[in-house]
Amino acid sequence: MKIAVSFFAGILFSVGLVISGMTNPNIVIGFLDLFGDWDMRLLFVMGGAVGVNLVFFRLILKRETPFFEKGFNMPTAKDIDKNLILGSAMFGIGWGIMGICPGPGLVNLVTGEPLFLTFVVCMLVGMSAHRFFFNKK
Repeated sequence: MKIAVSFFAGILFSVGLVISGMTNPNIVIGFLDLFGDWDMRLLFVMGGAVGVNLVFFRLILKRETPFFEKGFNMPTAKDIDKNLILGSAMFGIGWGIMGICPGPGLVNLVTGEPLFLTFVVCMLVGMSAHRFFFNKK
């Protein structure tokens, strides 16, 4: 059941990304172009996401456990360190240059375009390199 719910949530998220325009790099870059031809559509997407989160996050955390897990896995780290700043900067720069982040990159694989395939391959190589060099567990 947990796998079926996860699959359905992924499909719903993918459909939401497509409907909102987050899978179109031109719309994303247009949103980030504050001093050019600014496209404000994604402002409404973010506003909607933040609004839904503000309401439901608190309600969900009032439960003792999630529906399909034994407990909540909330992040415990609160430090702002060089790794967080560097990782955030790398993500932001990549998002600004390409107009793609991991979720839309994966959704766009269905298009078969080499740009998206290259993006996802590079993302996976970067994740593997990080795990190899920094997570020596």
